[in-house]
Amino acid sequence: MDGQTPLFDARLLGMDTRLAGMVVDAVDPRAQARFWAALLGWSNTGTGLRAPADDAWDLGLVFHPVSEPKTVKNRIHLELATRRDDVVSRALDLGARRLDLGQGEVPWEVLADPEGNEFCVLPPHPRYDTGSVAAILVESNDPPRLGRFWSLATGWPIEVTNDEVVALRSPSGQWLEFLRGDSTKRGKDRVRFELEGTDRQALIDAGATPLDLGLADPEGHEFRLRQH
Repeated sequence: MDGQTPLFDARLLGMDTRLAGMVVDAVDPRAQARFWAALLGWSNTGTGLRAPADDAWDLGLVFHPVSEPKTVKNRIHLELATRRDDVVSRALDLGARRLDLGQGEVPWEVLADPEGNEFCVLPPHPRYDTGSVAAILVESNDPPRLGRFWSLATGWPIEVTNDEVVALRSPSGQWLEFLRGDSTKRGKDRVRFELEGTDRQALIDAGATPLDLGLADPEGHEFRLRQH
């Protein structure tokens, strides 16, 4: 889609919210931060990471302390694309393990970090030329509906859409992809988005549900809005 008009450009609607980052629950946040900093080559701030200036990732990645371990498959995971063999080997050396989720014979590797959070390492592809993270992938029962909501919430235009996948792209080139899959909610989400902005009511009007400690997207999954 490079050089073409986005299929849906939420920036034209002017909602005052933006994607600030991802929050990941962790029993040992500092150990998780060390693992991911070493794998991605990012700076470790203690319980969060910061990408270098030459990496397209401009979001926060924060590990939040919790007491309960991971028990169910995450709905959101990172997809890494660059230097495939090196990334897989380094991840395994750092404490990751391979996962069999019934994916069969596929050209990508499915791994889990030391606390069991799933992530994928993709083969090289010209679409993913934006740095250490190729995309954020979200499983969804209804990708067109959820993709449109998150396009409005983030301001990222929709670049790819069909019944199975909807892909948004940030101004810096980061992909956010909604793939049809099982998005049944099973307890609190361990991986969540964090927005910042002022338009809480606009998010509710677009399909979010108010919660005691934040909001839920149209499929019932929590996210937080930091209001400034």
